[in-house]
Amino acid sequence: MPENRSPLFLTTITTECSPEIGYSRVLICMMARKESPGWRTWERIVKEYETTGELLADLGSDQTSLHNPFGGGYYPVDLSYEEAQEVMAREPERFKKCVQESLRRQVDAINKLAGVGMFFWDYGNAFLKEASNAGADVHKPNAPPGVFKYPSYVQDIMGQVDVFSMGFGPFRWICTSGLKEDLDTTDQLALTVLQDIAGKGAPDSIQQQYHDNTRWLREADQHKLVVGSQARILYSNEVGRVAMALAFNKAIQEGRIKAPVVLSRDHHDVSGTDSPFRETSNIEDGSKFCADMAIQNVIGDSFRGATWVSIHNGGGVGWGEVINGGFGLVLDGTQGVCVKASQMLSWDVLNGISRRSWAGHPLAKGVLREAVEANPKLQVTIPHEVDDVIVGEAL
Repeated sequence: MPENRSPLFLTTITTECSPEIGYSRVLICMMARKESPGWRTWERIVKEYETTGELLADLGSDQTSLHNPFGGGYYPVDLSYEEAQEVMAREPERFKKCVQESLRRQVDAINKLAGVGMFFWDYGNAFLKEASNAGADVHKPNAPPGVFKYPSYVQDIMGQVDVFSMGFGPFRWICTSGLKEDLDTTDQLALTVLQDIAGKGAPDSIQQQYHDNTRWLREADQHKLVVGSQARILYSNEVGRVAMALAFNKAIQEGRIKAPVVLSRDHHDVSGTDSPFRETSNIEDGSKFCADMAIQNVIGDSFRGATWVSIHNGGGVGWGEVINGGFGLVLDGTQGVCVKASQMLSWDVLNGISRRSWAGHPLAKGVLREAVEANPKLQVTIPHEVDDVIVGEAL
């Protein structure tokens, strides 16, 4: 890095698209280092706009660790890094006030930039929540508490394709042998399975997801992404997860994989998480502040054969702001595990699809109908659209 360059960890991306689309400059402020915290970048861009009329960022977000705002996740203005460390340890109340003052300044700058055309979104790191707690101007006018003027990326970026409502989320597996050749075998099995599903007529709405996954599996090894356990992760739906699990289990039984494989997933998934400021921020029927989905998820997983389940808190948006449910399922090559994998993995995805369907997400309704048709034993209430005019007349 050149000596005269700011030590701020900052990403600015300029991408050439086409003459029709043009390009966008993306500003994502992340964890600041030493004497150049992120809010100063926002204020500097405001000053540049006010001085020259040039808007330096078309898109903006913030990735500071605001799930831990008063323990080092965010460093306030008017204190050096060393001073902030000292105040944090010896004067925690003063440190909290300094952080909240900085958040108000940062939001003021972001609001000015948004007012002249920059598109801002919440990364899912509790930025808007903590800014709200600090009294910053982030609330959506005439909306209930907790509804913000800026969208989260789940609502707006992922929400444009609504991958959670399509049933896709981060599914992972770990080869307990620790052998690279076992991971290579699972990669090839997963690739074959997903290509087969896509080739047999997966709906057009999810063909792109399957295409992305097959490309990921073909190229993952060459990028040398494994840094510890021999593990892989990709976005998959219920059909793909079950099919991969059964293929892995058969390969273990036949000795092509030398030891059991453990299945799991991230909490940032279709089901399993009640996180009103991130994963379930686009559940708009009023239930996003209920912590029922995570609990029902792990209870249902445990009854259907999960090797272990867990309930935990935090998950990147702060303690007390989210409940996460997780599982582990050990594939050991036995026939009984096939039944467990089929039943448990289906439940693990479809209970979230059901909730999103009940909240009115059209893609989730379609996925749920297909699942019910494919499995006669699956009984789920399919919601019906309500005509607001008829309801109004009836009342």
